[in-house]
Amino acid sequence: MTSKTVTVIAALFVTAAALSSCGNTIRGVGADAANTVDATQAAGRNVDRAASR
Repeated sequence: MTSKTVTVIAALFVTAAALSSCGNTIRGVGADAANTVDATQAAGRNVDRAASR
């Protein structure tokens, strides 16, 4: 193999690893956002119950 071929293959592996890392981060941010919405809705229900008393 030539050094150019090795460099291209290495670059492809690095790119694939970087993209998979970004995918995990985006999924984590989505989960965090969903948890924030759930917590906000629960807090709103608690306030509504307290105000109804």
